[in-house]
Amino acid sequence: MKGIKIFSPATVANLVCGFDVIGLALDSPKDEIFLYKSKNPGIRINRIYGTSLPNDPKRNVAFVALQFLLKKYKEKQKFDNEEKIGFEIELIKNIQPGSGIGSSAASAAGIVFGANILLGNPFSSIQLIRFAMEGERVASGTAHADNVAPAIMGGLTLVRSYKPLDITKLHTPNELWVSIIHPQIEVKTSDAREILKQKILMTDAIKQWGNVGALVSGLYREDYELISRSLEDVIVEPIRAMLIPAFYELKIKCKEIGALGGGISGSGPSVFMLSKGNYTAKKVTEVMNRVYSPLRVDYKTYTSPINKRGVKWVKIL
Repeated sequence: MKGIKIFSPATVANLVCGFDVIGLALDSPKDEIFLYKSKNPGIRINRIYGTSLPNDPKRNVAFVALQFLLKKYKEKQKFDNEEKIGFEIELIKNIQPGSGIGSSAASAAGIVFGANILLGNPFSSIQLIRFAMEGERVASGTAHADNVAPAIMGGLTLVRSYKPLDITKLHTPNELWVSIIHPQIEVKTSDAREILKQKILMTDAIKQWGNVGALVSGLYREDYELISRSLEDVIVEPIRAMLIPAFYELKIKCKEIGALGGGISGSGPSVFMLSKGNYTAKKVTEVMNRVYSPLRVDYKTYTSPINKRGVKWVKIL
């Protein structure tokens, strides 16, 4: 194989109460990535369509994630120099940077997934997640896995531990759908992290732990009422909500129309709502449009099932 075309999905991280530990993969939108082996050593990003990303390799998440993979591949194969291997990259970014639905994760996860295939699958999913996390470190200053894990593994994932990295795939109820609104405003992940409290009350922590446990139970039992009751964040959302126009109005009106609940996707500005079934999810998306149409804010909306497969290759080149 000389090259491969990949679809890498958008993701929703945190899932309200699961800050930095729970995430899910979406069926749309998704990035398209073309990755080619090259006779010339090193990594080159030839073209990026759809947005402007850093040209400096040290600030490009795809470059950094692939660089970490090649370093480990060199050690595994006992190569003298990682520069003996060359790759060329083309990115079609349908997931906008700063959207809060895993744009950087899609790039990092897609690149390491594709490179692993072209190199003969020497790495496990957990290893690929580690490499992709280094790309996330460039984007946000923190090597978090709640976006890259579902992007690579598909469905819903839970990060039990970061040291050591321990990730499990959760059950995905068949009727669980996602509605998303992406206000066209910028909320940097690094800025959204800076405003968080460094200490929390024990009473808030206990409530949050209860919600996370109940959410996981609700997913496995396909108990949509329990899922709905568990979608509550008493730690992060109250602080970050001020960054997003009409946030609480969105939540209230979407739940009135039948949404199970939802909150801020990642660090924002996107807001997601979970629903039982496609019909309700589409109605929720319509409500999102009605709330935002009077505002002087451009936005995009998406309605998507949960992507149980995650990143996938679609064509050998």
